[in-house]
Amino acid sequence: MRALLVTLSVTLFVIVPVAASAAPPPRRYVAVTSSGVVGKMSVAVDGPRLSVEWRNDDNGRGAKLDERVELGKDGLPIRWEVSGTGDAGAPVKERFSVEGGRARWTSLNGVGEGDAAGALYVPEQSTPYADAVYLKILLASPGRRRAILPGGSVRTERLRDVTIGAGATKESVTAWALWGFGPTPSVVLARKDQWVGSIFPGWILVEEAHGAEFAALSKLAGDLSGEMLRALAAKVSHRVDGPLWITNVRVFDSTTGTVGAPTNVGIFRDTIVHVGADAPPPDAAIVDGGGGTLLPGLFDSHAHLDGWGGAAHLACGVTLARDPGNDNERLLELDARVQAGEILGPRLRRSGFLEGKSPFSAHTGFIVDSIDEAKERVRWYASHGYWGLKIYNSMKPDYVKVIAEEAHRLGLHVSGHVPAFMSSERAVRDGYDEINHINQLVLSFIIDPLKEDTRTPFRFTALGERTARLDLKSEPVQRMVALMKARRTVLDPTMATFSVLLLARPGKPSPFDAGWLDHMPLTMQRFRRAAALDVKPEQYATYDASWKRLEELLLMLHRAGIPLVPGTDDVPGFVLHSELEAWVHAGIPAADALKAATLGGARFLGLEAQLGQVAPGKLADLYLVDGDPTRDIGALRKGRLVTKGGVVFYPDEIDAALEIRPFAARAAITSKR
Repeated sequence: MRALLVTLSVTLFVIVPVAASAAPPPRRYVAVTSSGVVGKMSVAVDGPRLSVEWRNDDNGRGAKLDERVELGKDGLPIRWEVSGTGDAGAPVKERFSVEGGRARWTSLNGVGEGDAAGALYVPEQSTPYADAVYLKILLASPGRRRAILPGGSVRTERLRDVTIGAGATKESVTAWALWGFGPTPSVVLARKDQWVGSIFPGWILVEEAHGAEFAALSKLAGDLSGEMLRALAAKVSHRVDGPLWITNVRVFDSTTGTVGAPTNVGIFRDTIVHVGADAPPPDAAIVDGGGGTLLPGLFDSHAHLDGWGGAAHLACGVTLARDPGNDNERLLELDARVQAGEILGPRLRRSGFLEGKSPFSAHTGFIVDSIDEAKERVRWYASHGYWGLKIYNSMKPDYVKVIAEEAHRLGLHVSGHVPAFMSSERAVRDGYDEINHINQLVLSFIIDPLKEDTRTPFRFTALGERTARLDLKSEPVQRMVALMKARRTVLDPTMATFSVLLLARPGKPSPFDAGWLDHMPLTMQRFRRAAALDVKPEQYATYDASWKRLEELLLMLHRAGIPLVPGTDDVPGFVLHSELEAWVHAGIPAADALKAATLGGARFLGLEAQLGQVAPGKLADLYLVDGDPTRDIGALRKGRLVTKGGVVFYPDEIDAALEIRPFAARAAITSKR
């Protein structure tokens, strides 16, 4: 999720050149993670004109953008131009201008115009320095809020004064939250109205002078977000001291995949105590379910947890998740805060991220350069309570078997991408219990895995360009299916996320975004309507055919009995619903998709004794929706109530707090009968 949020705030500024002798030296900024510098930004300022160059390189990809901005007398942009490439290589070309009181904009995704009076234009994509422009304008705006073009509004909220740096770099700055530019707020630092940087837990973009202060600034970002998140949790958490009965609901049976007749479900604190037609006890608090469907809480197998994402998970009924790779210390802290009820989030099982050292390394978890170091890191994950291990792209293939053996010795589950220059079949034979992403399974059949490098966006473009030609009945594919079936190897396909890469076109999002995208802030809507890959019109038919072949493969694996777990690696909660929609679109019965997202997830994590069913004695992690998702999987979006750990949550209340338009009216607790 951090990568998504960083990408969402990517906009660059370039300006009309001025004489070198007249221009002040450029302002320089660095993007830093726990592994070091992953991006650099240079900003030239010439009066009302700004020129920005942003270069980001992490995990074999990253935005490369240049931008020009000119500010008018009122401080609002009157010209804004952005060009370059986005995170996964798609071209970016956007222009905004104001003339005669009219604002006009054009991009590769469409054109528009509107009244320029008092409105702030927000580009589809921008460099991190856009935060500097937005903050200065918002601080000068009435109520620190401003209408934006093409529509909606944004605001800033003062958090508190903080001290950053040490010695020569020590200074007092103010922390602000920017709202409305994405699904969650951004934390920015400023001296008066001058931007110092934007900080997230695990990722910072700051002035070069503060670039060596990653650990302190990442922690500060976590503390500041934590303060907002604790306030949010207190606001939206509703506790019932005595019995709570959810009446007039149809229960989804996660063993049979069927929905029963209307009934009542009784809860006491965090445990289900009754399922049946009996009337509630006299002291019970009542929720009228309105004939909706009550499901066990949903499971996301591929959730890179952050604090704000935890709130979105709960709003979508996701009460159980597996995090397959994150900043280690931050994840441990987040998990502890969720368990303590300080912040919102699902129950979590952690998989430790293990990457090999190369120019393409992903900068999270541990990066290792020897087999002894790799085994040491495996032991660290086991000793810190991690459930599993995830191996990544740059790991040396010859290390995998030894790593898997050490992990299995310590009781850890082994999953991962298939490392470059290794086949998916070899990965399973060398010890993988699970393959993350459908492309990591498929690539071995459509490229030469010993010669072609999958550590760049090639792992996405090859999928779109070559999968259409894949013969699913071929001996290599059928041999792999038989191997996975024999070993009970799990696939975490993340189909909805790959639909964004293969099916999104300029101005047209993935079809699996359609059910939720127009509820989001307009800034996010515009971003998701931009293509992610540089796909030419003449390639569209091939990419569409490749997507169809992926659907056929997914259905074939399901029918062969290969365990599938639903995951996202994308916008928390909302894309899990999209993932299940993608499965159903591929031909998997909705009931089977729902079984995988409930009891299947609990079994995957070894928690079926406690979770995954609406039955007496199970933990009361429940999700009430309007409608029957076994008939219309889209009904999952109409969440009316969530319970987890003895606490009641209303999805509409969480959505509204995140500035997301709610999907359904709540099923509210009424007074005792």
